Amino acid sequence: MIVVGAGPVGLTLAIDLGRRGIRVLVVERKEAPAHLPKMERSNARTMEVFRRLGIAERVRAVGLPADVPMDVHVTTRLVDEPILRLPYPSPVEAAELGRTTNDGTLPLESQQLVSQYALEPLLREVAAEQPTVDLRYGCGLESFEQDEHGVVARLAGSDGTSETTRAQYLIGCDGGTSTVRRALGIKLSGEGNIASLRQVFFRSRDLVEKVPVAGRARHFYFADDDARIIGTAMVVQSDQRHFTFHTALPEDTDFVPVILEKVGRPVEVEVLAVNSWALHLLVAGLYREGRVLLAGDAAHLVIPQGGLGMNTGIGDATDLAWKLAGVLHGWGGPGLLDSYGIDRRQVALRNVRASEYAARGTAEWRGASTAEVGDDTPQGARIRAEVAELADVHQRKGHEMTGIELGYRYVDSPLISYDPAGPADDGYAYTYRPRSEPGFRLPHAWCADGTALHDRLGPGYSLLRLGGDADTAKLEQAVRETGAPITVHHLDDPHLRALYGADLFLLRPDLHIAWRGDAAPAEAAELADLVTGHGPEPVPPCDPSDRSIDRVERTGT
Repeated sequence: MIVVGAGPVGLTLAIDLGRRGIRVLVVERKEAPAHLPKMERSNARTMEVFRRLGIAERVRAVGLPADVPMDVHVTTRLVDEPILRLPYPSPVEAAELGRTTNDGTLPLESQQLVSQYALEPLLREVAAEQPTVDLRYGCGLESFEQDEHGVVARLAGSDGTSETTRAQYLIGCDGGTSTVRRALGIKLSGEGNIASLRQVFFRSRDLVEKVPVAGRARHFYFADDDARIIGTAMVVQSDQRHFTFHTALPEDTDFVPVILEKVGRPVEVEVLAVNSWALHLLVAGLYREGRVLLAGDAAHLVIPQGGLGMNTGIGDATDLAWKLAGVLHGWGGPGLLDSYGIDRRQVALRNVRASEYAARGTAEWRGASTAEVGDDTPQGARIRAEVAELADVHQRKGHEMTGIELGYRYVDSPLISYDPAGPADDGYAYTYRPRSEPGFRLPHAWCADGTALHDRLGPGYSLLRLGGDADTAKLEQAVRETGAPITVHHLDDPHLRALYGADLFLLRPDLHIAWRGDAAPAEAAELADLVTGHGPEPVPPCDPSDRSIDRVERTGT
């Protein structure tokens, strides 16, 4: 297996595959992880994935201190009274709330602010601990060819060396300008180059001490006369000594006085890097061509609002890992990898829609802000009041989307047995509502003994028996005959039965529900074949690159 790209997505994929006993070669052109933030938040679903990989606490250890709130401020300057403060709990507070809530509405893990320059080295360290994972930095993919048996890749080292290697599959996790995607000729569809912005990465050793509010929140959106879709903002990085400043000012601007003006007090500002980047809402037409697959930014690009970029990619990685492992271990049928693009592309389309919605929400309140917003005048007070009223509605769109993060449902998946009489929606909603129909992630719940049900479920298939006296022996045997790993869990727990609403659940390795019922399935062998990829051949996905994304709403509502 060759993974191209050692960003968070490629490394997470390698870790998951390595834990499943799959040999992986990871190639990365960079000599080492770059000391740049890029992403700065692992959302709740990503943290659940990291928990299943056994590294959630290690991730939190390199992230924002656990007692720091995840608050968001709309303000004129850091030293000014915020126009609006949106309070969000610290990891410690979120964990305590989670321990005392058992109605399925909360995730097992809360979000964590962790800068990419801290997360990526940690994931590299974890990947290096896997005996089946070979990490090669300073090594790039030059080209590849594939046939029905595998992929031949030509690699070039930064020292001038080159080699040719063969693998059964190659996965492009190599970013928005993906060499792999371009070589396959797969196009992106949607809306590209929406705007161009600068990210100013700077260090300040005394900002938090001199302006304490900077140490008690994570995002600061500055109300000014910039009505762009994102505008001016500052993000606190996880060590509280590094920050990013986001602006539309030209790249050759002297950013130190600009940042000091937004802070409102003399502090140390050392600019470390200035990067230009473009906003895109794009999804690849295909996620797979033969034995070559795409994941992460190589397959989808979203606007930063909502923090769905890397987190969508981590979802790709956890979905793809168990499916590749199933094929390589011999129990996965041809439909297993076919389902990857079907399952994950719909999530990308959904997240592009949510990202645009959040970004347009920011633009809504920015449109009410003018140059007078900071004035100590009746006019300034009126503008601030209007900004606060609008931001209290619209800025929340980018920070309150647990339904998008946790509540997505795989529809039309060839690996899922749907109830013909049940609802057919994809669960699209911003507020998370726990649902247990096939296709959804099994909501988190605590068992009677205080353990998390998710923690009891292993890396293979799981059959939950929550009540009744159905004979599931044929189903268990049928799954085992495919060679797939399955564990049966008998849980005499009335609370779980009431919460989930059925006696029996067959779960995929990613904890999405493949089937549920109150009686054993009449055709156990057919169900076992279906969930392991041996079912009817799915309709092959088409490449829609010649038209706009069909499921993305442009209205922003």
